[in-house]
Amino acid sequence: MKAVIQRVSNAQVKVDGKTVGKIGNGLLVLLGVYEDDTSFDTEILASKVPSLRVFCDSDDKMNLSVKDIDGEILVISNFTLCADTKKGNRPSFTMARSPNEANAEYEKFCSLLKDNGIKNVQKGVFGADMQVSLLNDGPVTIILDTQIWRK
Repeated sequence: MKAVIQRVSNAQVKVDGKTVGKIGNGLLVLLGVYEDDTSFDTEILASKVPSLRVFCDSDDKMNLSVKDIDGEILVISNFTLCADTKKGNRPSFTMARSPNEANAEYEKFCSLLKDNGIKNVQKGVFGADMQVSLLNDGPVTIILDTQIWRK
């Protein structure tokens, strides 16, 4: 499972021109689910994201988590994070989980974020053509890949 996490002042996602998810200060998470991901991947990532210390404390040090600041999280499913670009110039997505199974892990991830202390978790629409806008704060962008923790 791979997540691109951006610290944002605000973010929103629209589908067919209608806002379906919107947050203020917090994290935008783009989530890709791989074919071989298990509950371990979902659980470890959902516990790590809320605890990442990427928000500044009173000394302007990144020492606070989104939980510490009572921030929000917007999660967007993004199978393109699973792209294989080793051969040629056209990405292959064969390593991405099938849509039904990936959606189940996406929903579980969002639910686990709430279980891990995030009061407001917003979502996009799985599989939809979405337009995501954000104001990246910093910019701070972190990539987490559960493959690293499996080794």
